[in-house]
Amino acid sequence: MKNISRRSVLLATGGLAGWAATSRFKANLPVKDGTQALQPAQSPNLLNDASGLSPTPVHKHIILKENADDALVRLLRQEIKDAQSAGRPFNIGAARHSMGAQAIPRDGTAVTFDNGSVQLDTHNQVYRAHAGARWSQVIRALDPAGYSPAVMQSNNDFGVAATFSVNAHGWPVPFGPMGATVKSLRMLLADGTLVTCSRAENADLFNMAMGGYGLVGAIIDLDVEMVKNSRVAPAFASMPAQDFASRFRQSIDDPSVTMAYGRLNVQRATFFDEALLVSYRETQDQSDLPAAAGSGWMAHVASRIYRAQLSNEPMKSFRWWNETVVGPKLGAKATTRNSLINEPVHTLDDRNPDRTDILHEYFIGFDRFEEFLEVCRQVIPASYQEFLNVTLRYVKTDRESVLSYAPVDRIAAVMSFSQELTQRAEADMKRMTQELIDRVTEIGGTYYLPYRPHAQIDQFHNAYSRAQNFAEHKRRLDPELVFRNNLWDSYLGMPHDA
Repeated sequence: MKNISRRSVLLATGGLAGWAATSRFKANLPVKDGTQALQPAQSPNLLNDASGLSPTPVHKHIILKENADDALVRLLRQEIKDAQSAGRPFNIGAARHSMGAQAIPRDGTAVTFDNGSVQLDTHNQVYRAHAGARWSQVIRALDPAGYSPAVMQSNNDFGVAATFSVNAHGWPVPFGPMGATVKSLRMLLADGTLVTCSRAENADLFNMAMGGYGLVGAIIDLDVEMVKNSRVAPAFASMPAQDFASRFRQSIDDPSVTMAYGRLNVQRATFFDEALLVSYRETQDQSDLPAAAGSGWMAHVASRIYRAQLSNEPMKSFRWWNETVVGPKLGAKATTRNSLINEPVHTLDDRNPDRTDILHEYFIGFDRFEEFLEVCRQVIPASYQEFLNVTLRYVKTDRESVLSYAPVDRIAAVMSFSQELTQRAEADMKRMTQELIDRVTEIGGTYYLPYRPHAQIDQFHNAYSRAQNFAEHKRRLDPELVFRNNLWDSYLGMPHDA
């Protein structure tokens, strides 16, 4: 059977941008207000993230390439001890694709892990990854042996431990967040103790670290489940948006479906009125699987179509036609699971120096999805933000993570906005975000934490009912608060009356 790459499928469907959206790192960009440009403080140790809006001073930034052995543990112990003695925070990051300095310790020691070591245990279908390994390196190690990550983020340049630390999910079904596939991990605590954490050993630390944003300890490596790589083919179904939740549920419950996602029409005239469901099933022919494909020229063409939607309603209409009409005709051929997930985020780079991409994500129960659609129709078009895409994914119930966003099965709505680099745009985004969070939590939903820190403290605690417990346990575990970042400084470290 002839295989086509994910890039070919996504060009036909116009679907590239929905897997994840980000902007290139726009370090130290000015934020303009009319003709006035507000320059961030100049510093040789200034870190930013994917938003380009989080320039944060750090005391020092070091990159560690050591293997996950005694040498790395000794280095980290010394750096943690030095930061602790100086009263400075400490935090580890990888790609830093968050959008609100969630992986940056202000005036502290920032560590970037840069080691792609991955070891396979095919007997137990587990791989051990260095905390700094990127998903591209995991795929590169697993693919020749015929395996694939059970769950990973939607792009391959994020870090494995970072995915666990933000409790990110993917789009294979029927899984919960990626942390649900982690068997165990090794982590260095603030007092220098190296602990192994799993569901049977130090389970409280395991559950805190899953979605704990590096506030619990420094992860060294992780043992993670893998599954067989396979050849899969997509099926496409268009429908009224109000029918999506029930059709998605049917797809999730179908044991032959291994991957699935949805889309909504983002044209202002028909905003969120139409939906598309794409589901993948294994083909009968599973022989001679090709190597995981890399990004090709067609992916870049698709990304240009995506970018052309900016202030262009006819192009949004054209893209939706591509997804719902052209895609089912041209994109229904087979590819492999690993090729589908082996896409770098830079394919979606924003080349406009005056704008940045901002993500939102909301988690909604299947039974409240129609209400969510109405909330979005009322709130988003009333802003002047450029809304480019929403992808709908499934997240199975997560009762393990203390900061869980899925106490029941939920639909994840991943939204991509293009925002002007102006103060008025930032103010409008903040206003819109707070209104969406209020309305979504009113219908029992949750918002995701790795993005712009626009939520008010009460909104954070309303959405994450166990946040106070997390903060109290963290203070007992790390009384000098050496593991800190902007999430702690803005929300968890702030007083709150429950």
